Amino acid sequence: MRGLARREFCLVLLRRMADLRPDLVAGALPRLGATRAEAHAAHTRWQALHHAPRAPRGLALRAAVLGPAERVEVRPFGDLELDVRHWPLPLWPHLRWEVVSTVEGAVLHEHLVRAPGSPVPPAADGRLRVWEHVVADVSGLPGAEEADPQVVTRWEVRLPSGDTAAFVWGLLQQVRR
Repeated sequence: MRGLARREFCLVLLRRMADLRPDLVAGALPRLGATRAEAHAAHTRWQALHHAPRAPRGLALRAAVLGPAERVEVRPFGDLELDVRHWPLPLWPHLRWEVVSTVEGAVLHEHLVRAPGSPVPPAADGRLRVWEHVVADVSGLPGAEEADPQVVTRWEVRLPSGDTAAFVWGLLQQVRR
């Protein structure tokens, strides 16, 4: 897609992460060789694509920006079969961007997930790694309860300790009391 590729897609993801962790986002921009202006331009371009009448929609838009998926699988969900695709992203080599879609290409869910063979140690209550653990790492802890904050890009997991782990695009941003 003209003007957007995996690097720029990372910049788009960082836009929402900056709401909770502007410090980490500021540190990530140089790792991508990007400026705040480039991050803003990538986000503006992404939003424009979502509203452009001739732009691809759903899965086709993700594929146009991210290129061919690294892995594609069919996952049964009740009577439906869903397509699950994974792409590596340059900012998080131990993660993959996962898009769950219908066979027709409607995107149902998308977020960062753990990559196979990731070196990140397992999550443990009291030992969570910001920007390394993902929702599945933390929600799988004994006694953890997922909570949907009703914002598409966000998720929360309540821990037995009473802490709440806050996620943006599936990636842990902070743990708060």
